[in-house]
Amino acid sequence: MNIHQNIRQLVDGLFPEIVRHYRYLHQHPELSFHEENTARYIMEFLDAEKIPYRSHIGGNGILAWVTGEKSGDGGGCIALVADMDALPVHERNDVPYRSLTEGVMHACGHDSHTASLMGTVKMVHRLRGEFSGTALFVFQPGEERSPGGASLMLDDGLFCDFKPDLVVKQHAYVDLPAGMVAFQTGTVMASADEVHIRIKGQGGHGALPHELNDTVLAASNVIIALQQVVSRRRDPFQPMTLSFGKFIADGATNVIPSEVILAGSLRCMDENERRRMLGAIPQIIDSVAAAYGCTSEVVIPGGYPCTVSHPDITEKVRLQAVDFLGEAAVATYPVRMTAEDFGFFSQRFPCCFYRFGVAPANGLCGKLHSSTFLIDDKALLTSSSLFAFIVIDTLK
Repeated sequence: MNIHQNIRQLVDGLFPEIVRHYRYLHQHPELSFHEENTARYIMEFLDAEKIPYRSHIGGNGILAWVTGEKSGDGGGCIALVADMDALPVHERNDVPYRSLTEGVMHACGHDSHTASLMGTVKMVHRLRGEFSGTALFVFQPGEERSPGGASLMLDDGLFCDFKPDLVVKQHAYVDLPAGMVAFQTGTVMASADEVHIRIKGQGGHGALPHELNDTVLAASNVIIALQQVVSRRRDPFQPMTLSFGKFIADGATNVIPSEVILAGSLRCMDENERRRMLGAIPQIIDSVAAAYGCTSEVVIPGGYPCTVSHPDITEKVRLQAVDFLGEAAVATYPVRMTAEDFGFFSQRFPCCFYRFGVAPANGLCGKLHSSTFLIDDKALLTSSSLFAFIVIDTLK
């Protein structure tokens, strides 16, 4: 049999096990940086398969590896990444394996990412005689929450013993049916930076505006001024959004509060523009607040960089997908202003970020981050087997 047939035969046999992993993880979701049980479940699996690994990298992160046994130069190294944290969402799906944790749910598909990578590492381990070099398998915590598990794992020496030639990640995609995958090149997702603001002043009676600082008016004009940053200060050829979803003025109909709290998110598709905006935003906030006799406190914690799919690497992986799945199963996904901490990997290594379809044949699939998100189990056949083919074809 050729490698295509070997992998297809293996994944067909392992499919019930991969589904079992997925459903267990779906039933037992854990929030970012609290994935202790998830990490333990993965380590028990790796122990049973006698696959070497390091644990507690950047918190609950795990790095497993398989060394090829085929004669060759042995110099190639590829890393695959799967995240494993859940979201603070109350699940509304009526399935036997729905979340057992109130208010926590795998609403972004990270359970499918982890289960797929577990299936992949098992297949690659069984087929280690078919390739030389090293395959790395990164089980990453905390993708959904800053500072990002990718950043923490990399800073904690994730690849201190290895240097991958390329890093590949796949993500569940509700806009394609199970069995399909999609690619895009260049900057495929935006950077993401949270902006937290406090506007402070002398509050007081709403009927005596001359005796107070109107913090609500100041905060309102801060938002207006910041929207003008996007329209007038950015490079018009570079997409950018600055959105505020939090505005707390805890006063009353006749009470101007002494403090107003704002919080929003800056998204950029260019790192130079991002740095420029991160410098301009605090200056504008300070000057607008001062115009109303108020002061400001601005906190912008370290966010996620843009996610970049290296053109050459992505085209190579796309062609591997065409080879394994067929041209009809390979599509293109649109660039989006959403963000991913995989950007930390793409800052340091040539990377490919692709998406795998999870929608059932009837097309009824809840959106990402919604309480009704749920994948078609058949998507796991594609996500786990294509990952395995990419490894072996790259290192053969």
